[in-house]
Amino acid sequence: MVVVSLANGAKREYPRGTRVADIVDELGGRLKKEALVARVNGVVHDLSYALDEDAEVCILTFNDSDGEDVYRHTSSHILALAVKRLFGDVKLGIGPSIKDGFYYDFDCKETFVPTDLERIEKEMEKIIKEDLPLERFELERTHALKFFADSGEIYKVELIEGLPEDAVISCYRCGEFVDLCAGPHLPSTGKVKAVKLLSLAGAYWRGSEKNPMLQRIYGTSFPKKSMLEEYLHRLEEAKKRDHRKLGRELDLFSIQDEGPGFPLLHPRGMIIRNELENFWREEHRRDGYSEIKTPIILNRVLWERSGHWDHYKENMYFTQIDEQDFAVKPMNCPGAMLVFRTKMHSYRDLPVRMGELGLVHRHELSGTLHGLMRVRAFTQDDAHIFMLPSQIKDEVAKVIELTDRIYNVFGFEYHVELSTRPEKAMGSQEMWDAATSALREVLEERNISFVINEGDGAFYGPKIDFHLKDSIGRTWQCGTIQLDFQMPEKFDISYVGEDGQKHRPAVIHRVVFGSIERFFAVLIEHYAGAFPVWLSPVQTVIIPITDRHHEYANQVLAALEKEGIRAEADLRSEKVGYKIREAQLQKIPYMLVVGDKEAESGEVGVRERSAGDVGSLPLDQFIANIKEEINNKS
Repeated sequence: MVVVSLANGAKREYPRGTRVADIVDELGGRLKKEALVARVNGVVHDLSYALDEDAEVCILTFNDSDGEDVYRHTSSHILALAVKRLFGDVKLGIGPSIKDGFYYDFDCKETFVPTDLERIEKEMEKIIKEDLPLERFELERTHALKFFADSGEIYKVELIEGLPEDAVISCYRCGEFVDLCAGPHLPSTGKVKAVKLLSLAGAYWRGSEKNPMLQRIYGTSFPKKSMLEEYLHRLEEAKKRDHRKLGRELDLFSIQDEGPGFPLLHPRGMIIRNELENFWREEHRRDGYSEIKTPIILNRVLWERSGHWDHYKENMYFTQIDEQDFAVKPMNCPGAMLVFRTKMHSYRDLPVRMGELGLVHRHELSGTLHGLMRVRAFTQDDAHIFMLPSQIKDEVAKVIELTDRIYNVFGFEYHVELSTRPEKAMGSQEMWDAATSALREVLEERNISFVINEGDGAFYGPKIDFHLKDSIGRTWQCGTIQLDFQMPEKFDISYVGEDGQKHRPAVIHRVVFGSIERFFAVLIEHYAGAFPVWLSPVQTVIIPITDRHHEYANQVLAALEKEGIRAEADLRSEKVGYKIREAQLQKIPYMLVVGDKEAESGEVGVRERSAGDVGSLPLDQFIANIKEEINNKS
């Protein structure tokens, strides 16, 4: 017998070899209908998994992240089977679940077109109705290589060859289709209820430009049709908010063929960026930061010392000056180390907080570039805090407070992740453990809920990441706090302690916006281009009813500009209704309509962007109101 501990605390005995599916059947009710997979002693398994020892068993549904992942992963196998049935001679790449969906990569002689997605989707629905079981089996390595080689699956063969010699080669059979896969999977295709194929894209095999370009099909799936419809509605809303589309329409930025991945900010976009930077500077001065500026290009020796040469070289750009190797900086931290090192610091000087709006360059693959979200040149709102080890927790807490304060201004909710040591990292395990514990303790002491993101820390230290939630529920990773004991050692920086001896400071690397370009893109989509007044490139447009009201319109314009309000007068010979529609399309917060009545009384007819006509106000009162709105960053 084996003892099974269930998630509700109950313990039950079952004969050895009992399948998890048998336990689900016994439990019955809603769980029997919704069960997808199970977590057994911390590992996710198929429901067909047989128990041969005492175990903690948690039945997972679509409401659990692991259950959702398996649901989408199984959907990708259904996609692969459908493509195989329809196109025959197709070689398979990989088909993982991703956030909100799944994809599969195909090497097919035929080029997929959007109408093919409809055919494939119908075939997937047919496979779902067939309710085919997904059966796991294992192959010995030599047998697995022969099986997939005989099937012409060259990419699967490559994957097997990359596995350790003693690795278990697991496969899944679904009808006439067999795929190399670690699993787990749903019991059968009938568990998938609603599926939708979304788009086509190209993708290099294993992400390398040196490899063949495959065709990638993206899709999503849900256990209820209503959930799928809700998701598709959100996608449509996201299309309307696409920052690339709004960037063109609002004349904020462009990315042109002469500089892929290198955005050009237009005058209106520059206004928003300057407002963001001014706000950043105000908040950082308030919290005791000094601003610095470090060079874009520095000698190779520096990057070798910092560890970037060994750990980040493939993402960097290089040049030669006076027959010496130089690199364009991908990060700002080595420059901050050089600034700190220019003088000897006492323990009384610490903490030293240095902020930098630093332009960095990173080599991103052309296929990954995406508007302002993924670029090759961007400005990080970096800061580096040099401190005593005893000050770590206080300084991390202050950064969290600053980050929270800034995000609240934009109306963002967020969640927090703690990222731990990656596979490729500098420094000893002991140093990593100490740094990770310090970050964890601050989060726990402040009652901030967080999830552990295993192996996603920076190569020099663990980090806290802030994931913003926008107005339609999407999340974006922006802010980060990284604790580092490695760089001070690499750069031989120190302070003089109370004992008169030299000691290493600890360092916090942190950003709030992350990349200003990316944060700008997130704001465009969050606000759908309708920025709050303080950020709007044009805060007010004056619309005269006829040509004879141009003089008063210009008087109003002068009064607004004198008070620092960004305003324009639309003096074109167009109808008032046309001008109002144009201003609304440009998402200008306020439209001031002026005619005879307003000119005589010194008033303005106020139209608000979303509320429409809100009545007339004395010009002085309107100016006072909008200035208060701007100053409060409402």
